[in-house]
Order: sequence, then C-alpha cells, then structure tokens
Amino acid sequence: MKKVLAKVIVTPKPVVNDPQGLTVKQGLITLGFREVEDVRVGKYIEVSLEAENVPEARERVEAMCRQLLANHVIEDFHFEIDHEDRQRR
Repeated sequence: MKKVLAKVIVTPKPVVNDPQGLTVKQGLITLGFREVEDVRVGKYIEVSLEAENVPEARERVEAMCRQLLANHVIEDFHFEIDHEDRQRR
C-alpha cells in the first residue's frame, strides 16, 4: 500500500449564485483592487489515504467527492493525487 495525498478543490458551478464570492469581490474593490471582475469562493480539502496504486486512489477520491465532499447539484470538483513521501522532501 502506498500513502497518497489527494488535494481536492470544490467550487460553485458557474450558473450558481455565489454570495460569498460577491461579498469578497466587493471588499476587494472597496480596498482599491478595481481590476477584480469576479470572485468564486470554494473549498480546499486534503485527504490522506492508502491505496495500492494511483488509479485506485483516483477512483476512491472520485467516489468521496461524488458521495460527500461536493454537492453535485451546485458544485464542481477537481483533484490531484500526490505521493505523500514526495510531499515530505
């Protein structure tokens, strides 16, 4: 078994209203960052797991995202898989 780290990013779908993103956008504009056109606020999740290989890890993380980490009705997700030993170097 290999230890891997899944880095998951969950964001609101483009058609979904994002009140938190609108608030952050307005705050940035108020602070003088007038070049800001849009802000979308999402979630960053790290999942440490053991898997036989990277394809198995991808399959398991995909299932985690679909079943719990992201709401498929209003959110999109993507992730990457890193070997944890690579992270410690």
